[in-house]
Amino acid sequence: MPARLIIGGGIGTGKSAVCLHLAQRGFEVLEADRVGHAVLAEDPTVVGLVALRWPETLVEGSIHRARLARIVFEDSAQLRELEAITHPVIRHRIRRWASDQEGRPAAVEIPVLADLTGPGWKRVTVDAPAAVRIGRLRGRGMSGHDIETRMAAQPTREEWITVADVVLDNSGTPDMLEVQVDSLVKRLAGSERRQEGAEQ
Repeated sequence: MPARLIIGGGIGTGKSAVCLHLAQRGFEVLEADRVGHAVLAEDPTVVGLVALRWPETLVEGSIHRARLARIVFEDSAQLRELEAITHPVIRHRIRRWASDQEGRPAAVEIPVLADLTGPGWKRVTVDAPAAVRIGRLRGRGMSGHDIETRMAAQPTREEWITVADVVLDNSGTPDMLEVQVDSLVKRLAGSERRQEGAEQ
């Protein structure tokens, strides 16, 4: 079976950079955040439930994602409420996308620990120290308050590492990260060849 990877890690660790490298090496890549954005924009049931729970986020018939984010990232209980509404639909869309990839290697960037893919996927955690992540996020223009609340709302660095099948250290240069992605892809290709040989 072609490689199936979950790319996880905290905000600012470099998940998107890893996904870009994988795409350049033949992987089909999906961002769970984009799926979540589409669900909040397009799914009438989700929009209705979110608007009912947080009416202040409804603007001209659509969910104002920035307003919603400010609310839920300040309150972990409300974030869990939102995830209970959105995750079943996001999970369905991701699994449908994965089934469409058939013989191609695939990776999904997922910023939470929830199981949104089903069995058979390896978890790749992209890791970096908090100070490095904060520096990157400030470089993107995020305020100190936004960085603090986003990081606090996500799993800890230790939690990400604990669940990982593979950890990529992104505390160094972009070239250093790319070398690690190359190594991972080669290991996966070798494992796939050995599996095919055993099945013949």
